[in-house]
Amino acid sequence: MRRIRHYTYGGPEVLRIEEAEPPVPGPGELLVRTAAIGVTLPCVRRVRGDGNGGGDPLPGTIGGEIAGEVVALGPETTGFAVGDRVTSLTLTGSYAELALAPAFLASHIPDGASAVQAVALVRGGHVALAALDTAAPTGTESVLITGAASGTGHLAVQLAKLRGVPRVVAAVGSDAKADFVRALGADEVVTYDQASWGEPADIVLDGVGGELLPRALGALATGGRLIFFNSGGGTVPAYELLAGSKTLTGLTMRHFSTAHRELYDRHHTQLWELAGSGRLRAAVHTELPLADAAKAHAIIEARSNLGKVVLRP
Repeated sequence: MRRIRHYTYGGPEVLRIEEAEPPVPGPGELLVRTAAIGVTLPCVRRVRGDGNGGGDPLPGTIGGEIAGEVVALGPETTGFAVGDRVTSLTLTGSYAELALAPAFLASHIPDGASAVQAVALVRGGHVALAALDTAAPTGTESVLITGAASGTGHLAVQLAKLRGVPRVVAAVGSDAKADFVRALGADEVVTYDQASWGEPADIVLDGVGGELLPRALGALATGGRLIFFNSGGGTVPAYELLAGSKTLTGLTMRHFSTAHRELYDRHHTQLWELAGSGRLRAAVHTELPLADAAKAHAIIEARSNLGKVVLRP
């Protein structure tokens, strides 16, 4: 099979395509023939060596989002069968023609839906719904979303409006993305370089982190809540939390999907129902061959994507 690997940390140029033996599924694992692979900012950061916990051990095989067909089951794996179409997060080796997926993170793709649609919808939609559930906005509270044109952010904008949030502010990297996020329902659009992001928001969903995190915290109203679900790290002044009675909550899908399994499963059903009815649109910025993984990473690094970037083996 073909896979993408990197032997040093760096930018898109360090990614290499190579031949490898297919992996063997262990207990609780699925072997999936991938049809679509999601490319995300956390993937890019880990290749650069600056993701949470550092980069992947070298040589690195990137973990992330996949969709495809189950071709083998590991021992003691239940709930799936060979031939099932699934989407899942993987812990490693997602940029490949065959990938291992933990069964507890996998879910079935409905009939009539494509693998590309599944990759664009499921993981980003789960993150967005988990962030909204954690923040628990009331019917009068406003929400600001950073990375609002990203694979997760553009779904969060739509889902916030579907949940009745009266004021959704989309924070993006440039004015070129304004029309895209407004078309998804954003009431206001701000860019990161603006001196002010306008009236403070009651809730911030931060999918960017890093140097932007203090700005995100500063955009919170007194008593506001910031949900932090990115891989960019960052530091915040503790005094601002105290003086503004603000709270900051971290969110990882691995923990959320196990600690709140029933809710996670309801979210999955909800996402497909919303997408099937046309009320939620999972935008795909581009589809590229697996061999063009470097081009996909370059798009993410340039922050030029409007929606999901997908690799096709």
